[in-house]
Amino acid sequence: MREEHTHGKPPTEAVIRGFGHSSKVVTAAALIMIAVFGGFILADMKVIKGMGLALAVGLLVDALIVRMTLVPAVMALLGHKAWWLPHVLQRILPAISRTARRCRK
Repeated sequence: MREEHTHGKPPTEAVIRGFGHSSKVVTAAALIMIAVFGGFILADMKVIKGMGLALAVGLLVDALIVRMTLVPAVMALLGHKAWWLPHVLQRILPAISRTARRCRK
């Protein structure tokens, strides 16, 4: 989303295009991690079973509800305000997109 916005797309379009690019990766990573933590449920110890279940459910909520629903919706609603950064941070943080363009040339 940030990359699309830095390349000049309007905020809503940047969210839509960025979500389209990243949704498959987020879903695949979440499924892999849910499978790994779900495997802990097969352990003999109750503490490990509980941790595995809690981590798997937490990842499911994070990936599907937060990252795939709430964050894109809030960013689309906020528009340009979602990309606001305090001036102090703008000076401190490196401009990665400009640095990447220089490296490609």
